[in-house]
Amino acid sequence: MARTKEFDPDAALQSALELFWRRGYEATSMADLVEHLGIGRASIYATFGSKHELYLKAMDRYTEMRNPPLLAELAQPGPALPAVRAMVRRFAAEAASAEKRAIGCFITNTAAELAPHDAAAAWRVEMSWEHVETLLHSALVRAQAQGELSEDHDPRALARMLFVLLQGLRIVGKASNDPARVQDAAEQALALLD
Repeated sequence: MARTKEFDPDAALQSALELFWRRGYEATSMADLVEHLGIGRASIYATFGSKHELYLKAMDRYTEMRNPPLLAELAQPGPALPAVRAMVRRFAAEAASAEKRAIGCFITNTAAELAPHDAAAAWRVEMSWEHVETLLHSALVRAQAQGELSEDHDPRALARMLFVLLQGLRIVGKASNDPARVQDAAEQALALLD
């Protein structure tokens, strides 16, 4: 007879995500995970695999949590440019927020820490980034079709510029104590949509 798990794997994965997000991959040991999740090392290995496999599952969880709200935000009916502007301003506000900037974006953190030497993490980072860029591009194409964005603008190039700005906001926001730095950059970028 199979033994039943004495913990909720979904809750444990969420807890692991939160710990990795706060501390990063390298700074989180298996002992830290055992203590934080409140489950034994053998149970972690049996349920999630290695620390690296658990980290990748945490990345997947983060993407599953983050992507639907972004899609809903940028694909809502009606004018598209206000949604794009709101998203950029929200990213800037989060990057300037003392609470949010301390942990930053899990994907951006992974890009800086692991992607240069970890193919599995790099692939997940790229897929996440491709998704955000595609959402921005679709919204800008829609804005152009609805007459909100001039035909002189290239929606793909604008989407890429905004995407790179969003990632830059996350990085600079983590290290800067000056909220105006990220907010001014966001507003200057949004002026290009006029």
